[in-house]
Amino acid sequence: MRGRSLSGAALSGKIRICLAGATGWVGRGLAPAIAEAPDLELVSAVARSQAGKPLSEAIGDPRLNLRVIGSVEEALATPCDVLVDYTSPSAVAAHTLAAIARGVRVVIGTSGLTEEDFAVIDAAARAAGVGVLAAGNFAITAVLLQRFAELAAAQIPHWEIIDYGKAAKPDAPSGTARELAARLANVGQPRLAHRIEETHGAREARGAQIEGTPVHSVRLPGFVSSIEVLFGLPDERLSIRHDSGSGAGPYVAGTLLGIRKVGSFIGLRRGLDSVMEL
Repeated sequence: MRGRSLSGAALSGKIRICLAGATGWVGRGLAPAIAEAPDLELVSAVARSQAGKPLSEAIGDPRLNLRVIGSVEEALATPCDVLVDYTSPSAVAAHTLAAIARGVRVVIGTSGLTEEDFAVIDAAARAAGVGVLAAGNFAITAVLLQRFAELAAAQIPHWEIIDYGKAAKPDAPSGTARELAARLANVGQPRLAHRIEETHGAREARGAQIEGTPVHSVRLPGFVSSIEVLFGLPDERLSIRHDSGSGAGPYVAGTLLGIRKVGSFIGLRRGLDSVMEL
């Protein structure tokens, strides 16, 4: 099957990468990191707003002399091994399925996919014999938060999630919050003293029910991306929180790891820790 063939990578000794969202916040840091890596090769870069320009001009790095392409579909015409997607919630599912149809593995850094989207992607990836790695957050501290939260949920049956993002963040809850809620659902369902339907006043104030967990999204200037999970017992409370800074470095390191690992399995895996030894 095309998805399992490593002929192109074997000939060059490198993993060939198509980067969608190459001029975005993470893409600007990721493209140079790929160029510096001895085992990776950036073969195409996608950014609709910068289409036709040299990538070197678009992000200010003279080493990157690729011409920016306006669509993932056009970029995939250039043979590659992995599509890395940091684009938009409205486009990422279509991009992923287009790559899978060509036998290309995918690393998804874009948030906003639903459980239904993930089910379709997993089925398509298994049929094509390729791997897809989706992570709501590629920062190692976010990965540790998820793991610690699972340990806490096994002992404390009451929890809720608060998701913080910048004012312009279009998706709510964030991909990190959705992923965390899904993982906690594998441990169990939180106990609620009162069912949401029995709330006096505005039921919406109790948050959205994501995989059975109440999730509250805050969108304000001053935040970049943060996630907090609260656990409560009588007379005691545990808070586990991850905060992102303004730099994309933590996401770049995690994405590079994902690129190198996504060829080691078939189907969809969620969360960076699914390919880490923790």
